[in-house]
Amino acid sequence: MEYKEELTKAMTMLAQDERTVFIGQSVRYSGHAMFNTLKDVPMEKRIELPVFEDTQMGMSIGMAMVGMIPISIYPRMDFLLCAMNQLVNHLAVMKEMSNGQFNPRVIIRTALGSNIPFKAGAQHGKDIMEPLRMLCHNGVAIVRLRQPELIVQEYKYALKYGGSAILIEEGDLYG
Repeated sequence: MEYKEELTKAMTMLAQDERTVFIGQSVRYSGHAMFNTLKDVPMEKRIELPVFEDTQMGMSIGMAMVGMIPISIYPRMDFLLCAMNQLVNHLAVMKEMSNGQFNPRVIIRTALGSNIPFKAGAQHGKDIMEPLRMLCHNGVAIVRLRQPELIVQEYKYALKYGGSAILIEEGDLYG
C-alpha cells in the first residue's frame, strides 16, 4: 500500500457522500501534494480559496452548522496557527456553547513536513499536534496518519464520527 494512493482512495470515498465539500487553497488548481489526491473528487465539490486560513475555518464551521461536512484542507500543519481563533474558540467548543444544539462536523485535513526532497524549514515544519490536543480538549478528535493501511479507515471514521476531527498526514510519505 502506498501512502498517496490510500489518501486518494480516502478522498474519493469522502466525495461520494452528498454532504461533503472540499475547501481550501489549491483544491481546484495544482499547488501542493494534496491536490493530486483529489483527482477523483468532482470539481463542483471543491471550493478554492486564497491563503485565508482563519476565514476558511469560519466558512467550514458555517457550512457544518447547516448540515454540510466540509473537508477543510490546510496543506501545512502550521497554517492551522492562523485559524486558531475559529478552531479553538468556536469549533472545539460549539457543542458546549450551544448546550448541545450545534455540533458542527468539520474534517480538517493537514500535513506535517516534509523534509524530503528538501527541508520545509522552521516556518513550515512545526508539529503542533500536542498543543492542538490541549487547546481543543474533547471537542475535536486528532489523529496522526502514519500507516497507509489505516488512512481510508480513519477518514471513514471521521465521516461517521459525530463531531469534528483533524487528520494529520505525513508529508514525507507522499512519495
